[in-house]
Amino acid sequence: MRLSCQTGEKAMPAKSQAQQKAAGAALAAKRGEIKKSELIGASKEMYESMTEKELEEFAETKRKSLPEHVDGGKKH
Repeated sequence: MRLSCQTGEKAMPAKSQAQQKAAGAALAAKRGEIKKSELIGASKEMYESMTEKELEEFAETKRKSLPEHVDGGKKH
């Protein structure tokens, strides 16, 4: 899952609370506040594929108006 690229594209704001939380965890790891080894799933992928600036944009999205999760197009 690649959420953004590092070729100058502007990162979009988070679309769910889960995505915002994952970005916050990845950002904390980028800043050395937590260990990279503590990351799992989406936060680990975000850490590896996004810049600190992109993660900041996702993490600063206000959670109040976001759904907890967004259906990723998968059939349940």
